[in-house]
Formats: sequence, C-alpha cells, structure tokens
Amino acid sequence: MARQTKKKADPDSFWKNEERGSNEISGGMVISRTLKRLGIGSVFSLAGASHTYLLDAMGKDEFAIISNRHETATVAAADGYARVTGKPGVALIISDQGMPNAVGGILTAHEACSPVIIIVARLPTNWIQPQSEVDHDALSLVRPITKWSRTIHEAGRLREYVETAYRQATTGRPGPVVLQVPQEFLAQTIQNVEELDAPVTNAIRPGPTPDAVAAAADLLAKAKRPMVVAGSGAMWAGAGPALRELSASWNIPVLGNAGGRGLVPEDDNLGWSWPLAQAAAKEADVVMWVGSRMTQRMGYGMAPRFSAEAKFIQIDITGEEIGRNRAVEVPIVADGAHTVAAIVDELKSRKTKSKPAPKWLKDALGERLSFIETVGLGDDGPIHPYRLARELMARMPANAIYVGDGADVQNWMHAILRIKSERGFLDHYPLGSMGIGTPLALGAATGAREVAQESGEAPRPVFLVTGDGAFGFYPSEFNGAVLGGLKITTLISNDGAWGTEKHGQLQVMSRPVNTLFGDVHYDLIGKAFGCYAERVTEPKELGAVMDRAIAAKETAVIDVVTDPDAGKLRKEDPRVQTIAFSDLVASRNSQYKAEVV
Repeated sequence: MARQTKKKADPDSFWKNEERGSNEISGGMVISRTLKRLGIGSVFSLAGASHTYLLDAMGKDEFAIISNRHETATVAAADGYARVTGKPGVALIISDQGMPNAVGGILTAHEACSPVIIIVARLPTNWIQPQSEVDHDALSLVRPITKWSRTIHEAGRLREYVETAYRQATTGRPGPVVLQVPQEFLAQTIQNVEELDAPVTNAIRPGPTPDAVAAAADLLAKAKRPMVVAGSGAMWAGAGPALRELSASWNIPVLGNAGGRGLVPEDDNLGWSWPLAQAAAKEADVVMWVGSRMTQRMGYGMAPRFSAEAKFIQIDITGEEIGRNRAVEVPIVADGAHTVAAIVDELKSRKTKSKPAPKWLKDALGERLSFIETVGLGDDGPIHPYRLARELMARMPANAIYVGDGADVQNWMHAILRIKSERGFLDHYPLGSMGIGTPLALGAATGAREVAQESGEAPRPVFLVTGDGAFGFYPSEFNGAVLGGLKITTLISNDGAWGTEKHGQLQVMSRPVNTLFGDVHYDLIGKAFGCYAERVTEPKELGAVMDRAIAAKETAVIDVVTDPDAGKLRKEDPRVQTIAFSDLVASRNSQYKAEVV
C-alpha cells in the first residue's frame, strides 16, 4: 500500500518532479492517470473548486473536459458517451448540493444499464459534523439506484478504488457507480505510487452451456416464424456481428429496442424497430430475447402482444431477469454475444436450412405501413411530425447517431425512423425522463469525436430530435456543446404544448389545462448560446433549413413549428401508435385473474 503525507501539493511542482523521475504525485494525478490507462479520454464536469487538482491533472493529461450546467445533465452526458463508445462515461460533481441534483441522471443511467463512473468531491473530512451544514450520508441518496457506491477513506488507495469502480460499472449488467472522494485527497501528496501503467484485468464474460445452446438451436430450427428481440443488453455485449450472421443466414427477423436498434440494420426485411414492428410480434411461434427485459414497453412478454403458445428463448447476463412474467422454455444466463455466436455455430454444424424470407412479418404490418405512408404529405397547412421525420431520414447517413427525446414527437418518429448502424440510437427509455436527450446528445457527440480520433475517420454525425417540452429542461447544455467544439444537429418539434397530455385531456374533458406553452421561439435560445439557429414554419422550407443546419460547423438548433392538432390522430388510430400502453391492462387482466373489490 502506498504511503502518504499530509502536505498539500503544488500541481506544477508535481509535474516537474515527475519529469525528474520522482514517483511523488497528487491524488488528482492518480485518478487522472488511472482513467487514462483505462482508455477513457473525455470527462464531463460541472466545474467547481472542489475538483481543482483533478481537473488540472486531466487538462495536462489531455482529456477532453466538457462543461455542464446541471448535475443530472453532467451524468447524462457521461451516459451518452458510454452508449456511443462502449467505455464508461465519467462525470464530476460535488456531494452536498450536487448529489441530489444528479439523481435524475443517475436513475436514467441505472434503468438504461449504462456504465457511468460518478466521481463526487466531498467536503474535507474535518468539516463533517462540527462545521458542515450538511452532515448526512450523501451516498444513502443514491445506493438504491447505483450498482456500487463508496467513499474513499485513504488517499493511498485512490487507484485501487478507481479501478474497482470501473470493474463494477462494466461487469455483468452495466450500470452507474458513485465514488466519493474527500476533497483533501485530490491535493494530497502520494508517495511510492504503484505503477500506473500496469495491465488492466478484464472481466471474463460467461458463456452458455452446450445443452442450452442445443435447446435454443432446436427451437429455432423447427420454428416456422422465428423472431429475435434485441435490447440494450445485446448492444453492451457486442452481439451485433453474431445477430447479423444469424439473421442473414437463416432469414430470422430481428426487432431492436432501445440500444438494440441498428445491431441488424433496419431495412424493413430482416431488421426492424420494435416500436414499429411490435404489432406483428403475436405472429411469431418462437421468440429469442437477447439482452432485452420483459417490461411494459415489451408487453411484459405476455399475450396479447405475444402469442400465448409461442416458445421463448431468453438470454440475459443476470439470472433474475429470466422468466419474469412468463415461463421460458430455454433460459440462458450468459453473455449475449457468446451465446448468439454459439447458436450460430450449432446451426451451422447441423447444416440447418435457411428459413423462407420473413414475408409473414411484413404482411402482418401491411395495413399499418400503408396507412402511415398516407399521413403528413403535401406542402399545405402546418408541418406534420411525419414530414419532419421524412426530411430527416432523407438526409441522415447510415452511420448517424440519433438521439430522441420527448413523448409525442418520438411516437411519430418511430414510424419513419430507420437505424442502420450499431450504437446509433439513444433515447430516454426506459425511465422516460424528459429533457435528458439534450445531455445524451452532448455525450454522444463527445464520444463520436473521441472514437474518430482513435480510428482516424470522420466523426459520426449526431442528430437530436426533441419536443418543445423536453427541450425546456436542459437548454443551457448547448453552452457546453459550443464551448467544447461539438457538432449536434438539433430539431425541436414545437407544437406549443405538452402534446401527449394535451390530447389526452381533450379526449377526457374537451379542453386543455396547464398543458399549453404559447408561441415560444426556441431558436433564440440556441442563438443565445452561440449555436447556428433558425425557425421554420412552412413544410416546403423544412428541407432547405435542415440542409443549412447540417452544413453548419457548429451545433445547430432548429425550431420546427409543427401541427398542434396532429396528436389527435395518434390518440384515435392504433395504426400510428408506436408506443403502446394498453398492454398494462390487457396483459395483466389476461394473466392474473385475482380481482380487487
């Protein structure tokens, strides 16, 4: 264990000493070097004096330090970085005021299974209780929504704790971790530090048993209408190549949800988005779940969303998810990539014949797809959200990263949007925390830039589509985008209301209450932060405005004034509903007969 002294550090002298071969560095340097060795090149920080020594070290270690304006946004930006790069995102906040503010971002990452390391600077230890106004255990706020949360109690163990936080965040089902550091440790002189370039021990991902692989292959081989549901767990596992081979070799359609979208390119043949194609799920006779939980959005895996007679294969890294809500014929607790690859090898070894092209799925969606094509056309009247979606799809390259936020606008976008590449879709699912898309996009653009620097390729373009209600939560994060030199093309669907709530109220009581915003010019907010900004009200002008936004060098904010009455159709016609809530009642009523009187 490293020895420590109590003297404070002069950061410049540390670097000079190191150049002379000294192994005496600051605690902030230990954390910075450890994160760098773990492959992380960007951090997100709500700046403050508490992190001075750490930020100084990170600046000298050439981290990209992205500025944030709210703690939830700081964590959410780290979350977006993680989803795009596959590395843990790092967020720097303070304890007393910062931890409560960060809860929304931490819970979003927790529900989305995103590996985020939140480094929290705590007041000096000798301030606790005798002087501090806040003397409660701050970690108690976040223990239920993190995988692991600890306070470091010895400066000499900084490296050990950071490495442990990394393993906790990335091993098994990923998730956020909190590491609280007493402020004085960042300035502390650390002597006889262990080698900071020691090799990293990577966790071994568990593989499936041969019997489970054989059973899964049996079901898939005999199925007439097999289907795969791929979730974020498949993305974190890196199951994309194996899923693409399985799908292409045996004509098995893959429905992607959340982070699982784009693992098989959405071509309306073998690759589909779950929101659009879920109406056909009841036709499948065998369903293989890969890293996807049977939650409400998925109809709980029960009828009526799925056939009660369908056979299920469920692959998940954590055993407690297996068989939730429904019995599973082939349960597999293992890594998704290893398991799908093993199933592919098993089917090959049996010389299993390919299935017919999955015409059954497209036939089941025929009426829905045909009707969608008739909605939102023409240049007369206000801009329909489908027009916004179609204009975007005409311009969004195959490697683009799409970030979705809001409620009403995303329901419309799901019908038109097609994701073509891995790690190309981010949204606020499953928590549904409005506004989180803006910092997710900030993190996604940072991650895309870092990946591009490592590969020598151009950064993947980032598009944020959000509602006017959602945009109002964290618009100041565009300041960080501009300061950080990031490029995000932002499209705001401005219907002047909380659209979903407004149309729900109109159905019940024929008038809206507390759901209208009025005529707000969101492009002016973008201009205030130095973004390229325009407002568009006419359908025929929308394409040209998008072209200018995409061509702009800086982050763009486009205020698209959309039809305030469009949501009426979405409430009335199930053919345009891509986020279904009726399963909450229908599934439960069909499966659980107990009545409450």
